[in-house]
Amino acid sequence: MPFRRSHCSSSVRDWIFKTTGKRKRLNWLALDSSIDAGLFGAWEGFRDWWSTYSSFFARFQVTGYRRLFNEALSESATMGTGALLVMLAFAIPAFEETQTAWQTATRFSVTFLDRYGNEIGKRGILHSDAVPLNEIPDHMIKATLATEDRRFFTHFGIDFIGTFRAIVENVRANDVVQGGSSITQQLAKNLFLTPERSLKRKINEAFLALWLEARLSKREILKLYLDRAYMGGGAFGVEAAAQFYFGKSVRDVTLAEAAMLAGLFKAPTRYAPHLDLPASRARANVILTNMVQADYLTEGQVHGARLNPAENIDRSDFYSPDYFLDYAFEQVQELMRDRGEFVLTVHTTVDIGLEKAAEAAIQNVLRQHGRARKVKQGALVSMDKFGAVRALVGGRDYGESQFNRATSAYRQPGSSFKPYVYLTALENGYTPDTIVLDGPVSCGRWSPRNYSGGYRGRVPMKHALMRSLNTVAVRLSLNVGREKLLANVHKIGHTQVKKTCSMALGDTGLTLLAHTGGFAVFASGGMSVKPYAIEEIRNSHGKLLYLHERDAPKPRRIFELQKIEQLNSMLALVVASGTGRRAQLPFTTAVGKTGTSSAWRDGWFMGFTGHYITGTWFGNDDYSPTGKVTGGNLPAMAWKEYMMAAHTTYDIPQIPGVPLHPGQVAEQQRISALRQVQDTLRLSTTPHFLRMPPETRDALRKLSALLKQSAKQPIAAENQPRRASAAPRKSTSLGVTLGAGDHDQRTSLR
Repeated sequence: MPFRRSHCSSSVRDWIFKTTGKRKRLNWLALDSSIDAGLFGAWEGFRDWWSTYSSFFARFQVTGYRRLFNEALSESATMGTGALLVMLAFAIPAFEETQTAWQTATRFSVTFLDRYGNEIGKRGILHSDAVPLNEIPDHMIKATLATEDRRFFTHFGIDFIGTFRAIVENVRANDVVQGGSSITQQLAKNLFLTPERSLKRKINEAFLALWLEARLSKREILKLYLDRAYMGGGAFGVEAAAQFYFGKSVRDVTLAEAAMLAGLFKAPTRYAPHLDLPASRARANVILTNMVQADYLTEGQVHGARLNPAENIDRSDFYSPDYFLDYAFEQVQELMRDRGEFVLTVHTTVDIGLEKAAEAAIQNVLRQHGRARKVKQGALVSMDKFGAVRALVGGRDYGESQFNRATSAYRQPGSSFKPYVYLTALENGYTPDTIVLDGPVSCGRWSPRNYSGGYRGRVPMKHALMRSLNTVAVRLSLNVGREKLLANVHKIGHTQVKKTCSMALGDTGLTLLAHTGGFAVFASGGMSVKPYAIEEIRNSHGKLLYLHERDAPKPRRIFELQKIEQLNSMLALVVASGTGRRAQLPFTTAVGKTGTSSAWRDGWFMGFTGHYITGTWFGNDDYSPTGKVTGGNLPAMAWKEYMMAAHTTYDIPQIPGVPLHPGQVAEQQRISALRQVQDTLRLSTTPHFLRMPPETRDALRKLSALLKQSAKQPIAAENQPRRASAAPRKSTSLGVTLGAGDHDQRTSLR
């Protein structure tokens, strides 16, 4: 065989190659003939195989209506397989959420205090008041099931019938009047997911519901839902809600009270009785009707509850900073992990006055401009230069959505990221007056454009930041090296930022809390800053378990003060004359930077004074574009409204590298004059002894000590004066006996 193969291959070569004298040349005609023959043979072989294949499957061929059914079934199987693969791709990250200690929160019972020691709320389950499911009244459970999930005990986590019914009712009403999620799905969302409205979240929710049904019994799922659902007024769970609204345990609630509580599951802020009692009672009537329609009660049984609606405790003066408490609760769980302490009292950093001002600023701007600008959400974070969070608002309405957009939403910061770029440039030889080129620049195939279009040519670097020129920021990042920029960003704490061509324009998502902490580095003069909400933690016996001043890492210098001062002077121009003019304050110098992401999906304003570092964000949860919201309009307006309310004095420290505002100078001069007057008045009212020279006071103290010591020694008889017949008198000054003849000589030396 080897000989034949060699002989055959030799013949083919001889056939393809012609010998001309001593040289061989390619026989193109023979090569073409060989290729044609090979292709023809391959085609004939394929036709024979296909004929055999078709003949085999022809016996399974169907016609008529059977063929139509078969085709539909085949296509459904194909599409179903594809859909299953897509759903499994979504399910993998969903199941990763279950690897966390998702039941840890149920072990903690935490009472929170504000920065002044006033109680502001609780989180976790109150161990002393935890109510087993069999002790919760039957009418409370029936009211919940009739409203939230009537088929709870018959479905496997996803109620397809209930979902279809909800779709039909919503189509009839042309509005969302019924929810299609089962109690298990709602619990999955509360435990693991954010409330963003997306296909991915709904698929994850469905898979996690199945996972919960496989891991827990129906009674355990229902108990978790009753304990973890937000009920308004800072209360989580039916027991805390019963205590808050009615001053009693859920064990003792009446049918009317149970109906009112069950009405809170859908919209706790809208139907909370301490906020809108008529709406709450109307909702309770709907719950009673649901119980009758579900055949849990008769109309006669609910008649008394309709005639005698629930009476709630007056909580009109109650205020709970819920978004902040959620953030603080997460920090408590992290700090107390594996410590074995669960009943805790936590002293936080929040200032309730500032928290209310922050909420008002976000709500006012959304109320006035939200519809016109097509924006539904906003968030605000404010802290001091050491990172102590004084106010945190994670959304428009906590009752409507408990998703904390200040701590958990990663959004593109846009141009508000540029100060990190300019700081890196300052560290690498640039100055605020360095001339830079605003012109075309490319990174690979990508070329940025300025927001306003066109180019300005050669401009000072400080003016480029003031006008937020995109091309200059990208050029600087390329010139100084994106590796250096990345190192600085990671040093500040934004470790999720990656090296990309557009990183200088803020293409990586940041949370508002972390971004505000980054600007706190500038306000502190270049010191490291990590935002925090916890000052101290004590257990149920008052033992100090954690003290931030003692246990937290100490701030360290991460940037030179001179470079930070140069950057702050440039950021001051942004507010004074640039894109952040709407954030100007009449009583102090403010510095900051605007930011707008692509398609106007996110608007930011990050800025600070000598007192507070504050960041604001506006956008939509579904990432839909807004009505051209930029960092210079709504975010800057909300920032200014909050900062106007937050500063109650003009005695504001100076920002590193930024001159004092004339109002600050005048205030400091006034305070200095008052202190001089106080010092003068204090001096005039000080006793003469305290106004003596230090040497004189020391001499008198020594003399007094000597006199006290001599008074303790007895006087010898021969040295005692002769006494008159009068009774002796004792001196309280020297402790010696004076005769009558010495009466005129008594003198107090004290």
